[in-house]
Amino acid sequence: MKKDIHPEYRNITATCACGNKVEVGSVNEEIGVEICSECHPFFTGKQKLVDTAGRVEKFLKKYGRTLEK
Repeated sequence: MKKDIHPEYRNITATCACGNKVEVGSVNEEIGVEICSECHPFFTGKQKLVDTAGRVEKFLKKYGRTLEK
């Protein structure tokens, strides 16, 4: 690597909007994120499941006659 052209890489604390802090390595002095694994619905178990059965029924109602042929 060439000298004096790369930014300084250091350990910093990334802060989430929920207040969670994580130690990471970066060339930035600070990092702020809106969502993390502590507050994301997928990881907290509060994820809303999509009703795919309704979508399939709607598709078959619209295109079902052409699929039967």
